[in-house]
Amino acid sequence: MLGIGAFKQRLPRPEEALPGRDQPLPLHSNQHFVNSHPLKDRFAGFERIRFALGCFWGAERKFWTLPGVYSTSVGYAGGVTPNPTYEEVCSGLTGHTEVVEVVFDPKLVSVAQLLQVFWESHDPTQGMRQGNDTGTQYRSAIHCLTEAEYAAAVASRDAYAVQLEAAGYGPITTEIVYPAPEYYYAEDYHQQYLAKNPNGYCGIGGTGVSCPIGLPPAAG
Repeated sequence: MLGIGAFKQRLPRPEEALPGRDQPLPLHSNQHFVNSHPLKDRFAGFERIRFALGCFWGAERKFWTLPGVYSTSVGYAGGVTPNPTYEEVCSGLTGHTEVVEVVFDPKLVSVAQLLQVFWESHDPTQGMRQGNDTGTQYRSAIHCLTEAEYAAAVASRDAYAVQLEAAGYGPITTEIVYPAPEYYYAEDYHQQYLAKNPNGYCGIGGTGVSCPIGLPPAAG
């Protein structure tokens, strides 16, 4: 039988994945630590998109500071195991990646602007890792809740790929998924972690390559 470490660089097959649990992990506080808005809600009048760009502690902070972003939360998505714990996700045996859900007002901030922050805040060419953080839970992903978000994400990826190639980087490995897979809220202590722990670990870092936004679509 393969050891747990063997799963760090590949997604588990369904028969290999941990069983998880029927009930969600308890979210004891439904209040954003920074802005006091809800973490879980219907969010009427707002839109949502989810990003994975490495350790979700630092990734979440990239978005809660943006004008037009109403709320953020962190969780797990894109795998097999239902309602996983952090320890289970880190084992590589759930298939999930660490995700930030961004709730935003489209009148104040565009999907293109959010995508620019996403691309410029990490290296999307690294596969199953981000910097020194290695494992399937650190892979890059965009989980779209609308077709328009998916189209924007694909267009931004294609535009950024040209810039990265010119700078000497390899192909983008980011998963772009629509419809978004199920999102499982992470444990309370992970929510807005770096606001609660200002000196906490943040492994998020970009390539230094700017991502163009607002480009016209390529001719088909």
